[in-house]
Amino acid sequence: MTTPTTSTSPTTSTTPTTSTSPTDALGALDIHLIHEGRHEELWRVLGAQVGEDGVTFSVWAPNALEVQVTGDWSGWDGSKHPMARIEESGIWSVVVPEAQVGSHYKYRLRCADGAWVDRADPMARYAEKPPSSASIVWDSTYEWNDEEWLAQRQHKSPVDEPMATYELHLASWRKHYSGDLYDWHEMADSLVPYLTDLGFTHVELMPVMQHPFGGSWGYHVTSYFAPDARFGDPDGLKVLIDRLHQAGIGVILDWVPGHFATDEWALARFDGTPLYEDPNPQRGWHKEWGSHIFNFGRNEVRNFLYANAVYWLEEFHADGLRVDGVASMLYLDYGREHGEWAPNKHGGRENLEAVQFLQEMNATVHKRVPGIVTVAEESTAWPGVTAPTSQGGLGFDLKWNMGWMHDSLGYAAKDPVYRAHHHGQMTFSLVYAFTENYVLPISHDEVVHGKGSLLRKMPGDRWQQLANLRAYLAFMWAHPGKQLLFMGCEFGQESEWAESRELDWWLLEHPEHAGVHAMVRDMNHAYTTSGALWARDRADDGFQWIDANDAGRNVFSFIRRAPGEPDVVCVANFAATPHEGLRLGLPTAGTWEEVLNTDSDAYTGSGVGNLGSVTAVEGAHHGQPAHADIVVPPLATVWFRRVEE
Repeated sequence: MTTPTTSTSPTTSTTPTTSTSPTDALGALDIHLIHEGRHEELWRVLGAQVGEDGVTFSVWAPNALEVQVTGDWSGWDGSKHPMARIEESGIWSVVVPEAQVGSHYKYRLRCADGAWVDRADPMARYAEKPPSSASIVWDSTYEWNDEEWLAQRQHKSPVDEPMATYELHLASWRKHYSGDLYDWHEMADSLVPYLTDLGFTHVELMPVMQHPFGGSWGYHVTSYFAPDARFGDPDGLKVLIDRLHQAGIGVILDWVPGHFATDEWALARFDGTPLYEDPNPQRGWHKEWGSHIFNFGRNEVRNFLYANAVYWLEEFHADGLRVDGVASMLYLDYGREHGEWAPNKHGGRENLEAVQFLQEMNATVHKRVPGIVTVAEESTAWPGVTAPTSQGGLGFDLKWNMGWMHDSLGYAAKDPVYRAHHHGQMTFSLVYAFTENYVLPISHDEVVHGKGSLLRKMPGDRWQQLANLRAYLAFMWAHPGKQLLFMGCEFGQESEWAESRELDWWLLEHPEHAGVHAMVRDMNHAYTTSGALWARDRADDGFQWIDANDAGRNVFSFIRRAPGEPDVVCVANFAATPHEGLRLGLPTAGTWEEVLNTDSDAYTGSGVGNLGSVTAVEGAHHGQPAHADIVVPPLATVWFRRVEE
């Protein structure tokens, strides 16, 4: 579909009259709430609303002198449908009888300098497939089948539930042999059984909002309310989410409120002025990412964003939002040198308006959609990211633990002979593990831009790399916090991730990679069925070191526990040699089942183990009342679970 380019004047200039009352689609209360920044269902009144008399188009463009709606029904002649300004609201509206579901359209605006520009609808719920950029009138007819899932979700507290999340980039997970992308339906057919087999509890989709440049991975958004048309129409995304819910898998969407794309047909200088972006270049331009920053101090802009959050949770039944780049929103000096930023009214570097927005967003979505989860990608020590807004916190449920990620990957990348000198990199996270509610993220950012795949970060020969990978993942899954793993890591992807090609699925034909895959499946099953590993993630009484200081043997041992659940003990050996007869303190005498051993023959390990269980006897050791002499395999993690007599 080809749409007209920006022009200096329309075919025919028609000056619209000013409406003295709102249209039927947009009432006085709606306008009041939008002005106050409190309209929680913005998508129901702005944009293209399908009705009995045609389609009502409404757009916020307060600084435009004239606005028209132009579309394929009129041969893209905007003069046929001038829009009326609704009093002093800055909103323009018109009813077009000829428009219908599937019609392509844009807004044509005359700016203060007299220039006419064409813009996509900021509230469009469907958009053309890039590189085309028109908006499409849409009215969903999808009927959901996930009532049981939603009914259960509203009574859950996600931070106290198991969460093993598979991070997914839709365009590079799988592709047709021709190189074409899977559509939403094909993705459901492939992804749902795959995740069900592996036992992941959640999938996190990298941004599904419309973005013109695939190489941005979805983080430079142009249409915040429109799912990516590369994969089909908006109801297709609902099919995918519905199918995942029916399989018992939650869906978290990446969401990008911190910055937006610069494309001239989208949000940038929408009505000829910095409308959505902050007009101050020290606050409105993101140097690091080359994009615009939203004006968080403007009511209508904050409303646009948090209504967008509600939209994805309510209209698409998403189970959560992972908010990208929170740190870049919180600090006025983020990515800026001295002299490139100005302090806030208190003289500090905090972006007070962004803080208000994040608190407002979190309070709103949790009020409207009980049981959902919001996750902050926040890389600093900002206090109270997961504290309630009522206590001055930001109100997120979970925060990515970037410190754990950097420290643990730094340790794992070292040859075992040097690890004893860096033992603290694996234990330091427990100093602060319960100050926030954490996710342990091994995300796409760690396997791209020259960082290499997770497998290739590991030292040694091929066998050692695979063994290190399995041991690392099992240590991670036993560590306090929720889990997130980027696609491909579950089978030992060899090459660095690239968004232009699919994962190396052929590796699963090799036993050693199939072994990693099988270990992740078994690990997820052991994790989800062991409440001790997740029920007390946010409380220090759910964790206890057995021995945090065995640097000489590169061994870490600890207990995970929760009320009413059998204790689970994790022993991780990051030395290249086994340790036989290692005396391990245990909380009770009796039988301890070996529920996971990453060195198992089934995973192409060396097969060293404890014959399925160990027996602990009375006798204090490591500060515990009982002990057992165990075998710890090389480059391996073993989980033991107390067997109730």
